[in-house]
Amino acid sequence: MTFSLLALTFLLFGGAAVLMGNAIAETWRPWWQNITYGALLAIAAEFLGFALFDGPFFIDSLVSSDGGPFGEALAAYLVDAVIICAISLLAYRVTLARKMVSQYPWLYERTGLLGWREKGRA
Repeated sequence: MTFSLLALTFLLFGGAAVLMGNAIAETWRPWWQNITYGALLAIAAEFLGFALFDGPFFIDSLVSSDGGPFGEALAAYLVDAVIICAISLLAYRVTLARKMVSQYPWLYERTGLLGWREKGRA
């Protein structure tokens, strides 16, 4: 992977993953929806990398005779998907911890960036 493709994944789509994780947590949806939407967002990241920087794209490898090797394109997609899903899951957990403590202050207290516990328990 080149620097431009990683910058596209981390900066543009990493920011979108943060917003996605926040939105899923704010609406009390389950965590696994981050994986589903992250996989779709990774397809968009791969397409933009293909269109702008001539990067690998697994759909082009399937349908075009002059496309790159499918294994390389699939590996690039999986790397992007893992990065995007990890960022969105982190944002989801941070937002959920903040939301639990702010919405139920008589029940829970913050135990760090990602967690909360019942008040009165050590």
